[in-house]
Amino acid sequence: MSGVLYVLATPIGNLEDLTPRARRILADVDCVAAEDTRHTGRLLTHIGARTPQTALHDFNEKDAAATLVERLGQGERVALVSDAGTPLVSDPGYRLVRAAQDAGIRVVPVPGPSAVTAALSVAGIPTDRFCFEGFLPAKAVARRAALESLRGESRSLVFFESVHRVADTLADLADVFGPDREACLARELTKLHEEVSRASLGELAAATAAGDIKSKGEFVIVVAGAEANDADTNAGEEDKWLVELADALPGKQAAAIVAKVLGRPRNKVYRRMLELKDGQ
Repeated sequence: MSGVLYVLATPIGNLEDLTPRARRILADVDCVAAEDTRHTGRLLTHIGARTPQTALHDFNEKDAAATLVERLGQGERVALVSDAGTPLVSDPGYRLVRAAQDAGIRVVPVPGPSAVTAALSVAGIPTDRFCFEGFLPAKAVARRAALESLRGESRSLVFFESVHRVADTLADLADVFGPDREACLARELTKLHEEVSRASLGELAAATAAGDIKSKGEFVIVVAGAEANDADTNAGEEDKWLVELADALPGKQAAAIVAKVLGRPRNKVYRRMLELKDGQ
């Protein structure tokens, strides 16, 4: 009889957000696979559970997943948790879930807190369509290139950011997307010093740089999607470059240059080049 892998959401701050079902499962399973056993240990102590733990993080997931799948195959029940929120949302666990599914193990979601949905719910920005981008690259050049590729995105955008880079990221967002684009900066969600600020990107960048919004804690940034005319302008810039370079360079080389300059996926730029040629 194979066991069950529970993908279990834990509080992102306020411990009262742990659901009764999650509390029961954490106390009843044979093992908790935790991103940080010390962090999860405090949660288990809080609910009075003495469940054994094993570490599963970015650096050991491949080996740990194999061991856990073997245990699951022997009938054990395992709860996968991250440090906070819903596992696999910018957290480890993907390899374990996939390996368990491939082995025929039942994988059960135990939904609960998520920083993404918590931020969206209070952002005051459209949530009918959104795109989660997780953490942007740490280095400035790569970060700006990633933002350039998203400049024309019409869906609302959700980013995670660390305390050390939030000011630089907001400055880059204001520069690439324009200072007037509406956004929301959510800090320390569900915690004692929770703060939610909705304003333009330029205003949020200035407030953070000046210290009016404290650079402390954990941040979620929600940015409104591009207006239709912004997306059209962005697409028009790509077309202009492609038309100019296509006459002077081989198609793939021209597409590669445009993709690098505008921070776009090379294969999508190349397909657009072919569309433009077919339309001539």
